[in-house]
Amino acid sequence: MVDFSANVKGMRSSEIRRLMKLTADPSVISFAAGMPANELFPVDVLDELYNGLSRSDKQIALQYSPTPGFPPLLESLKSYLQSRGLPFEKQGLIVTTGGQQAINLLTKVLIDPGDLIVTEYPSFIGAIAAFKSYSANLTSIALDNDGIDIDKLEKTIESRASQIKMLYLSPHFHNPAGIIYSEERKRALLKLLSGRRFCLLEDDPYGELYFNENDKPLTVPLKALAGESLPICYVGTFAKIFGPGLRLGWLLAPEPIIEKCELAKQSMDACSSTFTQVLAHQYLSRGKLAPYVAGLRPIYARRAKLMLDALEHSMPAGVSWTTPKGGFYVWVTLPPTIDSTEVLNRSMAQGAAFVIGSAFDPHGVRNDTLRLAFSHTPEDQIEKGIGIIAEAIKELM
Repeated sequence: MVDFSANVKGMRSSEIRRLMKLTADPSVISFAAGMPANELFPVDVLDELYNGLSRSDKQIALQYSPTPGFPPLLESLKSYLQSRGLPFEKQGLIVTTGGQQAINLLTKVLIDPGDLIVTEYPSFIGAIAAFKSYSANLTSIALDNDGIDIDKLEKTIESRASQIKMLYLSPHFHNPAGIIYSEERKRALLKLLSGRRFCLLEDDPYGELYFNENDKPLTVPLKALAGESLPICYVGTFAKIFGPGLRLGWLLAPEPIIEKCELAKQSMDACSSTFTQVLAHQYLSRGKLAPYVAGLRPIYARRAKLMLDALEHSMPAGVSWTTPKGGFYVWVTLPPTIDSTEVLNRSMAQGAAFVIGSAFDPHGVRNDTLRLAFSHTPEDQIEKGIGIIAEAIKELM
């Protein structure tokens, strides 16, 4: 029998990936996968971009690119990020194979086994998996509707400052909680972190997907607000604003960190797909992003409302949920005596699926919660699916 490494022994299966296999059956109404809706992908735009390439450009697209990224994409991506207020003085930018690789690279170059990473509770399962794969220790601070609990975060920092190497946050339309940090909470957070020596990893896949234009000011990245006062490493992705199949993300961070990430990426995949980088450059430089995302916002807002209305109509007393202002998710809290795995088993038997709460607990323990994704589910199935889940909860109550 082969002897696996300590890192591999610490890995755990992704509940989301497991459920995506289970819910491939079209008869199952799935709220499990946090994916864009297939019918909303900009296929016509993609055809236009590819068909507009010269033969030489197509040849370049099939070649290797430099490890940091296809140079024209780096330039167009820089212009896009600057338009969102992000700083570039003494900062480096690298294109990654999805946002997940950016998180993985940063963990690889900054974290030694046993180092402490502070996360939110709940937290993105992909980040948890990356952190655990490098044998980090995790501690989590609860979220409320305005963001991470500042008082508890301050106590954790003061008591464990010498151990902390990274703080991981997702301030905009959080996965899985669905919340967005308030302006007051962002200011308090930046004040608390001023002068700290550990890295803040800001994960921002959903910041462009606000439902109401009035909420756009809330989506300004922490890195943009902080300027150069904090060593913030900012992760973004094309997954939700173009297509996850491109497998393209990015990391904007202080130059010394990017230099190490480039070395680490060379040993992983040498470079991300040049083909999709060429298309992403055309997408940005030709001004296709803004109208596409503007068209997505009302659709996802409508799906969120359908889900919230169904929850209000179907759920029994004692069940609560977040009200998202953007993104893909609603986070549901059950009475403490109800286990979401039991709810899932019953609702799956009747044809509806979601992701259990323990998947988003860095310690894999708390399970009186569940995540519902409204982004990929056909609108005419949302009410029925929520009704099935509500009935399963009622049976257990």
